[in-house]
Amino acid sequence: MRNLAIIPARGGSKRLPRKNVLPFQGKPMLTWTAEAARDSGLFERVLISTEDAEIAAISRQYGFEAIPRPEHLATDEATCAQVCLHVLDELEKQGEMFDILCCLYATAPLRGADDIAGTMRLLGDNAANMADFAFAVTSYPQSPYQMLIPDSVGFLIPAWPLIANQKSQALPCPFIDNGSTYAVRVPAFRTYKSFHGPRLRGYSMSRMHSIDIDTAEDLEMALWAAEWLRRGEKR
Repeated sequence: MRNLAIIPARGGSKRLPRKNVLPFQGKPMLTWTAEAARDSGLFERVLISTEDAEIAAISRQYGFEAIPRPEHLATDEATCAQVCLHVLDELEKQGEMFDILCCLYATAPLRGADDIAGTMRLLGDNAANMADFAFAVTSYPQSPYQMLIPDSVGFLIPAWPLIANQKSQALPCPFIDNGSTYAVRVPAFRTYKSFHGPRLRGYSMSRMHSIDIDTAEDLEMALWAAEWLRRGEKR
């Protein structure tokens, strides 16, 4: 099996400008993800897809390959699936074929090599339980089953009235995509052109390791969490 890791890192982020290369614990943000992918030992290639010259230069400075991204795939409307399909197409033109693709967001620097490996393991070789799609998930801080929504005149009512009064421990534990790590078999990815599809499994990560940095507040929270974890107080 040939595995490829792609790290999408465009230069045009708006809510937190230049977030992919902002300093984080002494290194540019994206390098934490690139190093985690490398340290997992699972990938033939780790590529940073970018249209930005500075991001490409930083990637090379830290020993990683950058692959040019067309401008039309560096807009707010372009999806990461489209970006990854472009990379696959470019590599196949060069005669390189891959079996599994792992898309890793640069804005999740607290996700480690073990989390990447855990997600990849879900695409196992057991035919009966073999997943085609897998991604990292985390739990909700509060039960979504107790969600309230406003009615037509502004009074709050249960979104799910039949289960609103049940104890949370009696209900299934829901998970949410944490926006960090996506693994997929390339044929399934080409079919569905998405990281969501049938035969999907989730790798559970703690909420602290799942911090996805999109705003200045997220960055402050992640820096605090990184320092707390560095001191070894809790995993």
